Amino acid sequence: MTSTPLRIPFPVVDEVARHCLQEEEPETVHIEVHLPGRLDPVRLRKAFTEALHRHPRILMREAPGGWYRRRYEWELTAEPDVEVVSFPAPGRDALRDARTRALVEAPPLSASPPVRLEVVEGAGPVEGSEATDGVGEARAGSRGSRVGSLAGAGGVPPSLSTPLERGDPPRPPAPTLGSARAGGPPSPQRHDRPRLGRSQGSVLFLTINHTALDGPACLRVLATAAELYGGKDNAPATPPVRLPEAPQDQPPAPSNWSRPARVAPGSPEPSPGNGLLVTELPLPHRPKGSPYTVNDQLMVTTALTIAHWNREHGARPRPLRITMPVDDRPRDTSMPIGNGTRLVEVPFAPEELDHPPMPDLLRRTATRTRALKSLPRPQLGHGASLLTAPVTPVAWRAALTRGLRRAAAPWTSTTLLSNIGRIPYPLDFGEEAGRAHAVWFSAPARMPRGLTVTTASTAGRLHLALRWSRSLLGHGDGAHLRDLFEHYLHTTEAGA
Repeated sequence: MTSTPLRIPFPVVDEVARHCLQEEEPETVHIEVHLPGRLDPVRLRKAFTEALHRHPRILMREAPGGWYRRRYEWELTAEPDVEVVSFPAPGRDALRDARTRALVEAPPLSASPPVRLEVVEGAGPVEGSEATDGVGEARAGSRGSRVGSLAGAGGVPPSLSTPLERGDPPRPPAPTLGSARAGGPPSPQRHDRPRLGRSQGSVLFLTINHTALDGPACLRVLATAAELYGGKDNAPATPPVRLPEAPQDQPPAPSNWSRPARVAPGSPEPSPGNGLLVTELPLPHRPKGSPYTVNDQLMVTTALTIAHWNREHGARPRPLRITMPVDDRPRDTSMPIGNGTRLVEVPFAPEELDHPPMPDLLRRTATRTRALKSLPRPQLGHGASLLTAPVTPVAWRAALTRGLRRAAAPWTSTTLLSNIGRIPYPLDFGEEAGRAHAVWFSAPARMPRGLTVTTASTAGRLHLALRWSRSLLGHGDGAHLRDLFEHYLHTTEAGA
């Protein structure tokens, strides 16, 4: 006799995301974990399946139902419906294809669990392996695998590879990025950027349907799998202790009713979907006892990068609003699995970003972010809770939600910065596979934002992912934004 699976209603975040799904731009979160060694397929499948059982909330699928139902519901399952772990055939383009799949193929909500784990072994440069619009396809005019990953974007700027790697003659110095407008800042320079070569170990690609789960929750499951596989302690590190500070008045900020700036269009791609660029940078220096955090430095860097980009493209100055996820969940095995972050918006006035004194801007940003984090607030605000109240059929609410999303598009924040921070788990898979030396995350970049910035730090390095809507930006735009980001990140150190 088969027991009826337990059903739980969609939380507010899940329902709103479910209403607004689009095939053209799948709502996926991608996590990319680089290990120095190889993994045994049988042992990994066994360990990951056991990790799913230890976090049973991840074993879920969308329950079927008619248009007249009042709620979407998750159906919890005792076992996975599908084989979650796969080992694609190794090859020159395996890394490229895995990155492409992470952007264009969301795990279905109809099968438990809505995640996919692919293991790519010894293929492609770590910061290379461009992706294309389709798995296994080569974009016309591309140069194959080169340094500087642009997944789904169709090309990599030559500035990231050496002339000898490409077989080209030596290049003259590139023109300054600040020359696009009179009085622009000096050319962003590369500061201590390592060039990562071909991966000789394993790369884990965890692709998540963001309607059901977020990145930190799935990283917790992966840490459990690492411990089961390698037998090493993967308990989270103790978070840094922040000394309590006296309450401060929040500095003046643009009104939330002001229409925020949009990221100025660049050179869009002809096909829909997302593009992705990942790179590794040194962590920004921050003097001990500074009144701001690395997160504040990243927030200022993101704001200055977009302000510079918009000036270069002739956009009218407007206030910037940057959405920042805040995650208060514990990182141990008791961590709730699902979409658990709440969103706050950090504002910047145009004049704050016009050649600002960096120490002042960092301090103001720190004061704002602390105040916003301390405010109790529903995950998506009070309006979303009202919108998802089960008083009408869910199909009616879906139509209303999509209409309101379109109407509110001009007031949507400029971009999203998700700073995972220092990866709290060792992600140590034992002696043969080793410990993670690089971890990248990326978040969906649907319009009207069209650009998301995601950062994490592992082994003392900052891992940056820029993800954009191809209806807004192209591959060269992503490379230029990366260079701007690197430049302004370095200026936050100068401000220290």
